[in-house]
Amino acid sequence: MQHGTHYFMDAGIILTLITLGKFLEVRSKGVAGAAIERLLDLAPKTARVVRDGVEAEVPLAEVRRGDRVRVRPGEAIPVDGRVIEGESSVDESMLTGESVPVEKRPGDRVTGATLNGDGVLLVEAQRLGRETALEGIVRMVREAQGSKAGVQRLADRIAAYFVPIVLGIAVATLLGWGLSGLGWGRAVLNAAAVLIIACPCALGLATPMAVAVATGRGARAGLLVREASAFERMDRLATVVLDKTGTVTEGKPRVTDVAAVDGWDRAGLLRLAAAAESGSEHPLARALSPLADGAAVSDFQAVRGGGVRARVDGRAVLVGSERFLRDAGIDPGGLDEVARAWERQAKTVLRVAADGRAVGAIALADTLKPHGHEAVDALRRMGAEVFLLTGDNVTTARAIAEELGLPAANVFAGVLPDGKAAKVAQLRQRGGRVAMVGDGLNDAPALAAADVGIALGTGTDLAKAVADVVIATGDLRAVPRALRLGRATLAAIRQNLFWAFAYNTIGIPLAALGFFGTYGPLIAALAMSLSSVTVVARSSLLARLKLEGSATHP
Repeated sequence: MQHGTHYFMDAGIILTLITLGKFLEVRSKGVAGAAIERLLDLAPKTARVVRDGVEAEVPLAEVRRGDRVRVRPGEAIPVDGRVIEGESSVDESMLTGESVPVEKRPGDRVTGATLNGDGVLLVEAQRLGRETALEGIVRMVREAQGSKAGVQRLADRIAAYFVPIVLGIAVATLLGWGLSGLGWGRAVLNAAAVLIIACPCALGLATPMAVAVATGRGARAGLLVREASAFERMDRLATVVLDKTGTVTEGKPRVTDVAAVDGWDRAGLLRLAAAAESGSEHPLARALSPLADGAAVSDFQAVRGGGVRARVDGRAVLVGSERFLRDAGIDPGGLDEVARAWERQAKTVLRVAADGRAVGAIALADTLKPHGHEAVDALRRMGAEVFLLTGDNVTTARAIAEELGLPAANVFAGVLPDGKAAKVAQLRQRGGRVAMVGDGLNDAPALAAADVGIALGTGTDLAKAVADVVIATGDLRAVPRALRLGRATLAAIRQNLFWAFAYNTIGIPLAALGFFGTYGPLIAALAMSLSSVTVVARSSLLARLKLEGSATHP
């Protein structure tokens, strides 16, 4: 009777663990679904359609292909189409991940859900409904999530053979001892000892115990693991793909260099340019504006595609492109050499003029995050090949890759969301597992398509929802930490399974041959308990795992 109660307890434990796993899986999918719904909410619900010269606001579902849609400053563009009238800067970060808006003129294509800047655009609707880029991103994410192969757990594979074999041995033990004439009582004890020592307590604990301790250790280090199978997929990881903007870079332009002509100091030049730009909403202007330091500004005017002009502390100041200064009759030639050098480094250069004379130049760029190079070196020491993947241009991407120490061959530039998922699939075909690290909406399809998706906590809800691992901060050094944790956890699971079956391999033959005598069930229960204790003790070591360091193996 006592042993029967013991069996019921084991069944309850195993069923509870299975149910918990299913609950977490369903909950994870629910979170991803909610994030996808929020993504769809980015598209406006109405559009201003111009028909026969009359503008009317209509539901987005009523817009037809070929309709002309007017988009005012600050509004989200409702459709995918082509600009037929007007000029403006458009924030396409949801699509490309790049923080600097793109100038749009007649003939240029625009994408639904991107944000219009300070100009008015008239757009011809060309792609609607499921044909839009936004719907395409959502569709790719859903397909990638559904097609990602489930991990075949080692315990399940072994159990498929182990359970029938144990039952066969127990029956053979019962019949062998019973028919040998030594008594059916002894036969029952020996058969019971076989079943008890083969009890799957340790087998049932091997994976969930290690995962429970590892997820707790990861949480203390800012690593949130969404599902246990991610640990197994981190093993034999051959490739790590890094998004650029917001992942390895800060995601917003910063002042990197300043050159001033004779008679001007760098601080004074920055203050002058920042004050002149303080009335602009352009991202480059926002990078400068904190440096204005209370200067008096008047007569501000922004010139699209050129720059700004204003009076700062009584001086007539111009800040903008080389052409902007030349059109104003100012020769910036003395700054050409330094400006060209900055531009070759993929930096944006603003020329500054005061009272009709060029007085300096300022370089801005999306700078590399602290410790980015350190993180890439750590990944390489762990045996992973690192790639950079971005929607930005080739020149900028290669400049960042050079800072990270990556070869030009490991840079994929100008890649849109569907292309990112395709690049990940292409790298998976080379052999070995692929991890994708990103933070934006445009990274979501690639995160879902990778063997292991790793999202930064500073990123978008959708990226975090589809990723297997979420890093609580934007620190890139957490990526090699996550891989160390995954590899150490898988090693612990394998060792747990070894000990779980080692007791069985030794104990089952001894129990079947009657070496335990009349105390067979008691000794078998003790051995079974020891196997569980061993599994728990080995799993507990993960709580003290050192995630820093350069070791190739955990």
